[in-house]
Amino acid sequence: MASKKKNTDNEKEEVTTPEAEAEIEAPEAPEAEAEAPPTRDYEAELAAEKDKYLRLAAEYDNYRRRSQKEREALYADVKSDTVTALLPVYDNLSRALALGSTDEAFLKGIQMTMNQLEEIFTKLGVAAIPAVGETFDPEKHNAVRHIDDENVGENIIVEEFQKGFTLGDKVIRFAMVVVAN
Repeated sequence: MASKKKNTDNEKEEVTTPEAEAEIEAPEAPEAEAEAPPTRDYEAELAAEKDKYLRLAAEYDNYRRRSQKEREALYADVKSDTVTALLPVYDNLSRALALGSTDEAFLKGIQMTMNQLEEIFTKLGVAAIPAVGETFDPEKHNAVRHIDDENVGENIIVEEFQKGFTLGDKVIRFAMVVVAN
C-alpha cells in the first residue's frame, strides 16, 4: 500500500484557476514600461528641419544677390563721382581750345590733353548729351534762358552754355542750354 500512496502523491493534479493561468502566461510588466513616453514623430521633425534648411538657404541666396547688386551699384556710383570730378577739367580744356592761341605747341598740347580725356570718358561709357539743334528734353537739358526766334521751331535748343553727360542711362550732368520759343 505504500506504493499506492506514492503514486497518489506523484500523480496529484494541479488545480488552477483562469486568473492563475493569465498570471503565468503574461507576467506583470514593470512600471517603467507601463508609462512609456509617447513615440516621437520623426517625419514631422525631419520636415521641420528641412523647412528651416530651405529657408536658410533661400535667405543666404537673397543676401548674396543683394550684396552683388550693392557692389555693382557702388562701382557705378564711384565711377559717376570720378567722372563728375573730372568735368571741370573738361570744361577748362574746352574754354582754352575755344580761345585759341598764337602758340601752336601750346594749342596742340591742349588738344592732345582734351583727346585723352575724351578717350577716357568713352572707355568709361560716358557720352555727351546732344544739344544744339535738338528738341528740348527736361530729363537731359537744363534751360537757363528762353528766346523768341521765328527762324527756329518751338522748343529747339539754339545755344549750349555747358555740355551735359550721361553714364549709361544715368545723367551725370544736365546740359545748360538756351531754348527758342
